[in-house]
Amino acid sequence: MTSEELEARIVRYGDLIPCKTAFIDAHTPGSDQKENFTIIGGGVSESPDQHVHIKDTPGFNIGAAGQPPRCRNSLHSHTTAEVFFVLKGRWRFFWGRWGKAGEVVLEEGDIINIPTGIFRGFENIGLDYGMIMAVLGGDDAGGGVTWAPQVIQDAAEHGLILGDNGKLYDSKKGQKLPKGISPMPILSDEKLEEMPEPPAIDVIPRHVARYLDLMGLAGKSPVKVIGEDAILPDKPGFEMDFITRGSLQNEVLTFKDSIVLMPMRGHWLLKWENHTITLNPGDTCILPAGFAHKLEPSMAGEASMYRVKSNDDPAGPTWTRN
Repeated sequence: MTSEELEARIVRYGDLIPCKTAFIDAHTPGSDQKENFTIIGGGVSESPDQHVHIKDTPGFNIGAAGQPPRCRNSLHSHTTAEVFFVLKGRWRFFWGRWGKAGEVVLEEGDIINIPTGIFRGFENIGLDYGMIMAVLGGDDAGGGVTWAPQVIQDAAEHGLILGDNGKLYDSKKGQKLPKGISPMPILSDEKLEEMPEPPAIDVIPRHVARYLDLMGLAGKSPVKVIGEDAILPDKPGFEMDFITRGSLQNEVLTFKDSIVLMPMRGHWLLKWENHTITLNPGDTCILPAGFAHKLEPSMAGEASMYRVKSNDDPAGPTWTRN
């Protein structure tokens, strides 16, 4: 593979193209300034305006959300995994029918594997523009999003209607539901009663890992963060591990399935054959199955990276109600 061919498999942080109309709450005050990024795969956007950087999926999707201070993503649920790590800023994640069942604050580098089947939302509570990176289970992550009833109702008051075909229609642009398309139905009271409301004490220990803890655990091998036998034990359709400067001993790395490299801190040299390319924080790089390579930090100082690996696990669920 040439350097040009590999560069085509990298989405640079500075080249990310946002969509501000990705979801039903795009006009709702408090959520109308958020930006959605679809990096690998189709993602979960409901808007035709969403730019997709790399369409092929390795069994999971990669996306990101960028939000200014006090901007929030409204309550919704997924049937497949949704994993976030904080690239920039300070974020509050909350869940439950009204977002009051539990919450946790994440700092830069922290990671959360949000349980499927519960309403969840998140808010940038930092002082500057923040960015969270996302890994979504399955090749088709767009088929499993359900909005809390109040989100759909608030959106309609501000001109946005979600059709039962999963597409948004904006009355501010003169759009109407096409013939044969009905509004997305609101969950019944019976279905809402079935939605779990787990308290934070049940969610945080099993679904949240702190960056400083991962740095402390990192030794001469990568830390398994998400997987059947990982710190956050789960089988969401992919595995994730955490790499630091000392985790790699200059060995040649080869995996039977595709992997995605997502640097968190520092600048990393990706080497293969007679080529070298630099990966920076916020970049996303997808490597094909069987690609032999080396990784090493390019300079002194803190260096860390999340690595996502394909496997044969199903894409969910991550939560079952007791």
